[in-house]
Amino acid sequence: MNNFMISLKRFFTNKNTVTILGVVIVLVILYYGYSSTIKKAVNPVRVPVAAKDLQPQTQITSSDIKWVEVPSISKDKNVLTNTSAIVGKYVGVNSMIPEGSMFYSSAIVEKEDLPGNWLTLLTTEEIPMYFNVDLVSTYANSIQPGDYVDVYMKAEDDAGQIMFGKFIGNIQIKAVKDSSGKDVFNSSGDVGTPSYLYFGLEKEFYFVLTKAGFLSNMGVQLAIVPHGGTVPLVGDVEVSSETLREYVDAHTLSIAEDKDKVDEDDEDKDNKKNKKDNGIVVIGG
Repeated sequence: MNNFMISLKRFFTNKNTVTILGVVIVLVILYYGYSSTIKKAVNPVRVPVAAKDLQPQTQITSSDIKWVEVPSISKDKNVLTNTSAIVGKYVGVNSMIPEGSMFYSSAIVEKEDLPGNWLTLLTTEEIPMYFNVDLVSTYANSIQPGDYVDVYMKAEDDAGQIMFGKFIGNIQIKAVKDSSGKDVFNSSGDVGTPSYLYFGLEKEFYFVLTKAGFLSNMGVQLAIVPHGGTVPLVGDVEVSSETLREYVDAHTLSIAEDKDKVDEDDEDKDNKKNKKDNGIVVIGG
């Protein structure tokens, strides 16, 4: 027994033996580590993929998704695996998701990030309009989608007095976009420089605001104010909205389109020369 223990001790204290054992242990560790990594990489995982081709700006529904198994190595960090991050969202304007493709975060956007999405927020009675703005006229970019604004007007009346007042009130802003048409307030958190405020107005207010815009050469000024905010325009007398609208109507003329056909004979030629398209004509002060 003693001889066996002595031999065993000599075996493990031999430098060559220790080296060989060390190499064997390292190889075993490497083998199992490599095997574990390979197994993990090829281990199948379930991911959602497109059940059909999804075109740009398409809203994704649950019926647009099916589940498949793929090797885990094929799923990178940009692949969405939770349907709550997919259903109800939209395919990006510059993206197209083919059938069988996984859903990547770079191809999915929120509704507010789609160009022209603000139009869907208008009622059937509202006509789309926009204001040209900048950082100053938006009060250092403080006017955001969903906010309400008032439009104030300043003009000179027939007696030479400068009148001012609220022209149209309580307009809800639907979108704020920069010069390239991108949302100033987007889901990425980056705030851009405002160039346009988009909103909708009923026909009556749409036409009177449009006509007022044509009177700038007569000194008419329009200003946007956060609803209930400080009046930016001052003059000799503050007047009502009705007075300002009557002033605009009195200094402009809407030309209605005449759709009746006019004969080409000499009797009707003079009448035809006087026909005009729909439009707004400034008739002076």
